[in-house]
Amino acid sequence: MSPDSRPSFAMAGLLAIFHRWKYLLALAVVLSAAISILVSWTLPNIYSSTAVFLPTSPQSTDPDRLVEGSKLEVGARSEDLDRVITVGQSLPLAELMIRRFNLYEHYDAGQPGTDAAENSVLREFTSNLSIVHNERDAIELTFQDRDKKLAAAVANAMVAAIDSVNQQLTLENRRNVLQIYQLRSNQLGVIYETTRRQLLTMRQRYGVYFRTEEQGRYLSKEIIETEKELRLAEGGGPGNAAGLRRALNGLTKADGGNPINLEGWNKGVDSVTLLSLRITDLQTRLIAAQGSFEQAETSLRSRVSSLYLVQKAYPATRKSKPFRTVIVLGSVLLTLALSVFIILLLELYRRRPSTPISN
Repeated sequence: MSPDSRPSFAMAGLLAIFHRWKYLLALAVVLSAAISILVSWTLPNIYSSTAVFLPTSPQSTDPDRLVEGSKLEVGARSEDLDRVITVGQSLPLAELMIRRFNLYEHYDAGQPGTDAAENSVLREFTSNLSIVHNERDAIELTFQDRDKKLAAAVANAMVAAIDSVNQQLTLENRRNVLQIYQLRSNQLGVIYETTRRQLLTMRQRYGVYFRTEEQGRYLSKEIIETEKELRLAEGGGPGNAAGLRRALNGLTKADGGNPINLEGWNKGVDSVTLLSLRITDLQTRLIAAQGSFEQAETSLRSRVSSLYLVQKAYPATRKSKPFRTVIVLGSVLLTLALSVFIILLLELYRRRPSTPISN
């Protein structure tokens, strides 16, 4: 084939080709525009509702941290974000939302219980649900539906369900912690009562009733003064020597008939001091344990939220899709491009040189 016989598509040639095919090309574009307009206007409006929230760390909701004065920590850790997203995309949560809002009927999936209906409604639900981690370390949960109010209700219900499941992850541990607090409080209460009774017995046995230092000074003073008076009486001074001798014996001997005496004080002061210190320590620990148990019980009953809701989902004020103008323009441009391509192929085929038939 000579160079002159090759197909040539110069600008003038292209204009001539398009002029020859202009009616069919215009018909294809018009039909494409009409069909795309008809199809796009039959598509229902889809509305999107988005809830934005931040997860809190499970450790920050434990009673043993709360009673120590720790605050709820807004969790921006990757494991917290991944856990919440995984819970939100789980099958049990999807089935819960489908049953709660009767999406079988809403999606025209048929009667529940059949494999076809289950697969259809799950596929539709998951395609309308989006849970993403945005650039600000928050989670955006978006649900799309033809009904704007239903979309907002499902999004808010999903957030509440995620919060409930997330709390269940630490609920058993929190109950175990609460039992530990209660057991420790009860044990300290028993030990405290036993020690208190031992202290009363020791005080009665040895006559150590007051503070040891004050009682020691009191006994020392009384013994010195009594012995001084006894020496004066024995030397012919005033006073009854026999009575003072009995008083001194009562102050110094355990069998002298005086409940407060030096011998009993010497024997019991160490034990009473030790028990006093012990009971003071037990009292402090018991009060702290009871306070910890009460705060942990309050924390468990109050069900501290595991999510920090930044933005609640509201019914949308305008549709999110379909973009009808884009659909029509895209369809027209695509039809035009395909038509031009087919026309060029046909022209190439028509200009193909014929092969001579040999005799």
